[in-house]
Amino acid sequence: MSPVFVELSGESLDLARAEAGSAAEVLGGRSIGLVPGAESILELDLGASEAPTLAERIALAHRCFVPLALAERGSPAPVVPGSTAAFRRLRRPSGGSGDVAVLEAARAWKRDGGRIDLESPDRRFWMLPTPDGNGRWLEEVASIDRRSVAARRISALPYRRPVGLDPRLARAAANLARVPRGGRVVDPFLGTGALLAEAALLGAHVVGIDRDAVMVQGALRNFAHLGLTAEAMVVGDSGTVEFAGGDALFDAVLSDLPYGRASGTGGEDAAAVARRVVPRWAERVTPGGRVVVVVPGGPDPLEAPWRRVLSVPIRVHRSLTREFRVYERTA
Repeated sequence: MSPVFVELSGESLDLARAEAGSAAEVLGGRSIGLVPGAESILELDLGASEAPTLAERIALAHRCFVPLALAERGSPAPVVPGSTAAFRRLRRPSGGSGDVAVLEAARAWKRDGGRIDLESPDRRFWMLPTPDGNGRWLEEVASIDRRSVAARRISALPYRRPVGLDPRLARAAANLARVPRGGRVVDPFLGTGALLAEAALLGAHVVGIDRDAVMVQGALRNFAHLGLTAEAMVVGDSGTVEFAGGDALFDAVLSDLPYGRASGTGGEDAAAVARRVVPRWAERVTPGGRVVVVVPGGPDPLEAPWRRVLSVPIRVHRSLTREFRVYERTA
């Protein structure tokens, strides 16, 4: 393993950190922690070759970097004469003209036969602040395609609801589930299918359940629009419904639990529905698997042997706050 650094985005530092750490675990790594003096930079213990794959998985981030083993002069040098590079200091993405370390590195690069190109360089180098003030050069090896994620917003899909979970947050929730490619995920409150779509895009086999047939048909339309397929989309009460393959084990339960008057619970209290349904599917989660739910707050839908290991509140729409909760079985 070697260090990989991730520049987290600003939607929620706590959720972004948890997402990147969970995604790294799926790839065989682990989170080391935020870099002192650069609180938006997360260090991971992860093979450098996995950094591009990590960038493809996560949403609440900007870039992935690997540290450089430098010669005595302390700044990058071109391997091929004429190759282009950009030099910047992290947390100052638009500047560098007044930064001494950046200027010195750029001059050294040009002295060795390289050229500076700030728009489309062959390589991008970033100075990471360090507690001693000297800084450390990192090379950008992958960037997060935030535009593609944003293109999956509810307003861009064929089946829409007045309020839908932002696809960046849905992807973060799917990553919290730590589902490997080829794993199985069930959402007992399917809705528009936003969460399951992100799990499917991560390579999971997905099963969705909803009591509303119109909602299931709408989720299927959204899946088709995104070029995705589901193992099953089932109409029925998630607390009682049975279907082929439903008794097999899942790697995770992933769901945006119903809330409010528009929850579509048939008049049953939303919290009561969650306590009736979620434990049923949690029983079918493999050892080491997780239950990840998005809730408006309130009591936990699971009791022992399950325990809450993470809770991050996020304002998702005006005054509406939702908590991203993760549950694991106790030993």
